[in-house]
Amino acid sequence: MAAVHAAKSADDRRDAEHVLRLSLEAPRMKLLIQFNALPDGVKFLVDMRAELLHRMRGNHALTALERDLKTILISWFDVGFLELRCIGWDNAPAALLEKLIAYEAVHAIESWDDLKNRLDSDRRCFAFFHPRMPDEPLIFVEVALVDGIAGNVQELLDESAPVQNPKAADTAIFYSISNAQQGLAGISFGNFLIKRVVGALEDEFPNLKTYATLSPVPGFAAWLDNLIKAGDPKILLPGERPDLKAATGQSTGLKGVLKDILATSDWYHDETMSNALSAPLTRLCARYICEEKRLDGRARDPVTHFHLTNGSRVERINWMGDRSAKGISQSAGMMVNYLYHLPKIEDNHEAYTSSGKVAASSAVRALLKA
Repeated sequence: MAAVHAAKSADDRRDAEHVLRLSLEAPRMKLLIQFNALPDGVKFLVDMRAELLHRMRGNHALTALERDLKTILISWFDVGFLELRCIGWDNAPAALLEKLIAYEAVHAIESWDDLKNRLDSDRRCFAFFHPRMPDEPLIFVEVALVDGIAGNVQELLDESAPVQNPKAADTAIFYSISNAQQGLAGISFGNFLIKRVVGALEDEFPNLKTYATLSPVPGFAAWLDNLIKAGDPKILLPGERPDLKAATGQSTGLKGVLKDILATSDWYHDETMSNALSAPLTRLCARYICEEKRLDGRARDPVTHFHLTNGSRVERINWMGDRSAKGISQSAGMMVNYLYHLPKIEDNHEAYTSSGKVAASSAVRALLKA
């Protein structure tokens, strides 16, 4: 630093800054980089960072090591180095199929029959691989080729449903995107995966016109619970109260009643109750998705942030889109369709990343106005 301050000319300063940068590089970086030449060395570092992320909680002495390791992995896992593969039931080794079952993070794969259904002729599964980890998927996306935008994941994953002709389908539904390597957390290539998959699907199925997701809303239930505790005046609108009164037999304290209902695990089995909650919860989910922000301006829901960053539009809120125990507890059964309209992807991305503007369909905007 003294040499930088003492520099008399621009050339001297540049030389001094170069020496300074070299002196600031931790010796451990040279050691870590050498793992790239070892069999399974890259996988070892990825797994080591996963362990570091867990162990560094409350242990700030490990922070610098984790940052150095992340810097190395970012350079090694540049999207230009990654290979996109389509994984099929007949062309993938059993060991890789087992990893799909283990790494699936959105909708658990319950059995080999379930996995086979997800890899049938009207489905596709794409994953990124790194040349130094050829047998380990980094991130993978599951796609259903259907007619129209799907709104219910149980129907989409129904093993007894007839197999559709993929060449006659007009819509590709991305219903699950799973990061397979915890050690690559914070190293984003999900947006590149979606763009590459769209390109691959366009080449194989020129009949496809629509690309959309069927996505969970993992933070909705927790946000709604806090909203009720805070006594937000817009939880229930006047027009929504009569149906809830009729369903519960309560005429006062409806916010507290709503909290108690959602705390149970089987409220949605009651058709009258479900119908009474449909309008307010759908409206509140639209508010959560489109209007609730973190301090840095990004969408509060992580899945929403991911898809908006990638240039999608909030297309539709699906009531009872996920009736699984996980779907009910995390999102009151809600699911969201994010539409990837190819001519608008860049504009949507720029609007969101620069000013936080959320692209939404007229149907979703109508919910917000309500």
